[in-house]
Amino acid sequence: MKSRLYQKYVNEVRPALIQKRGYRNVHQVPHMEKIVVNMGVSASLEKSAIDDAAKDLATITGRKPVISKSRKSVANFKLRKNQPIGCHVTLRRDVMYEFFDRLIAAALPRIRDFRGVSARAFDGRGNYSIGIAEQTVFPEIDLDKIKRTQGMDVTIVTSARTDAEALDLLKLMGFPLAEAKEAPKEVVKDEAQEAAKAAARELAQQAAKEEAAKEAAKEAAKEAAKQ
Repeated sequence: MKSRLYQKYVNEVRPALIQKRGYRNVHQVPHMEKIVVNMGVSASLEKSAIDDAAKDLATITGRKPVISKSRKSVANFKLRKNQPIGCHVTLRRDVMYEFFDRLIAAALPRIRDFRGVSARAFDGRGNYSIGIAEQTVFPEIDLDKIKRTQGMDVTIVTSARTDAEALDLLKLMGFPLAEAKEAPKEVVKDEAQEAAKAAARELAQQAAKEEAAKEAAKEAAKEAAKQ
């Protein structure tokens, strides 16, 4: 049986996006492709820290994490090549929708003073990232068994071509975006570019007027000198 959110996407979200955006093909409609959950662990911690993080991530996602290793040595950070520095899990299909459901229905509302997530966390290509400071917001974590507080990054990868399309998708899926009047980055960039172009045009027009006035003054001076 398909997950609740997948059925909601097929029955409600996809028709609403087609009506709003005017897609001609059902394959043009944006959808979630995968969710990547990543935990970074400081290299200065004891060796058991990476095992504890992987255990917590496996409890949260229900999948075995992949251990991330450093690609090169950095002396300033006391980091050696191939040293474990974190773990991550990639979720797709039904598991992705189930995790997304638990994220928006159980985990995020448990954050203290939670008032919604920012609508500006898009990367410009329709993907959204959010940082969670503590793993304890997930009900699957037993507070008596954790040794240290561990944060994580959650990246939602969509097939949307623009941030505005991804924003509509996440809103219809029930993602708790803040109600502040914020626009996606691409809209802000377009407005800033248009304002800069308008200012440049005004400066060019003023410069042209000044040049024309100077030329007219020179011609007038020449005519006066001839007389």
